[in-house]
Amino acid sequence: MKEGIHPNYAPATITCVCGNVIETRSTVKDIKVEICSACHPFFTGKQKLVDTAGRIERFRKKYNIKEV
Repeated sequence: MKEGIHPNYAPATITCVCGNVIETRSTVKDIKVEICSACHPFFTGKQKLVDTAGRIERFRKKYNIKEV
């Protein structure tokens, strides 16, 4: 690697609005995010499937899929 052309890669802190703090390394010292893996519905298992105009029912009816 050439000397003097790479940014400084140092310890960094990622802070979420939910209060979760993640220690990592980055070229940016402090990073603030609105959503993280601790509060995102996909990772917490609280994700809701939004049915728009009965699309899920139409799909199940079209392919003859029984609800579990």
